[in-house]
Amino acid sequence: MLRLSDGTDIPGRAVVVATGARYRKLDANRLEEFESRGVYYAATELEARSCAGSPVVVAGGGNSAGQAALFLANAGSAVTIVIRGPDLAANMSRYLVDRIEADKRIVVRRSTRIMALDGDQTLTGVTGVRISGPGREETLAATALFSFIGAEPASEWLSGFAALDDHGFVLTDRSLGREHLGDRWEGLGRSPLPFETSHPGLFAVGDVRSGSTKRVAAAVGEGSAAVSSVHAYLAFDRRA
Repeated sequence: MLRLSDGTDIPGRAVVVATGARYRKLDANRLEEFESRGVYYAATELEARSCAGSPVVVAGGGNSAGQAALFLANAGSAVTIVIRGPDLAANMSRYLVDRIEADKRIVVRRSTRIMALDGDQTLTGVTGVRISGPGREETLAATALFSFIGAEPASEWLSGFAALDDHGFVLTDRSLGREHLGDRWEGLGRSPLPFETSHPGLFAVGDVRSGSTKRVAAAVGEGSAAVSSVHAYLAFDRRA
């Protein structure tokens, strides 16, 4: 049973969760003004082509930020990575850190916070300030700002019906351990189906799912593939 915000109850033998995630946004002046006109939350071929040969800034110190920086550098952009912490390796895999540090096209600004965006019709620069020390401001030339500071999954409404990872994303199939599968699974005689959560008959796809590739095409593919699992579950349910 699903309960909607207006109090309506909707019964269902299977549910597919595809509620996505909300990308965290930088607390920077004029950010919203440049969204879709220089501020991006993914680095694809389209964005890489549009800013090839021009300087860009990547905000974030995780693997997604590192992969984006290398991708954009290979596409011909001079890349500046801005992180608030002092150590790039704190949240990024060592192999990415090594590649970034060896790439002369990439500069890392540590202990720096992005404060404002500059430009007229298009983005021309990003203003950052040192968190430690005297707090010196510096404007970095940039035709694009790629923000990879994390996302918050829309999973709070599940009310404990599905096991989540440490960041609130929904665990499915092979990501589920014995500790996630309670008494309800003992009599089923099977393991979770692809995209099935810790609650039988509840499936999760797309950005809300733990371990998913946070891309539209990947979410669409997962949604299509999950239909097969739903049919398999309904077949099990009928036999039961």
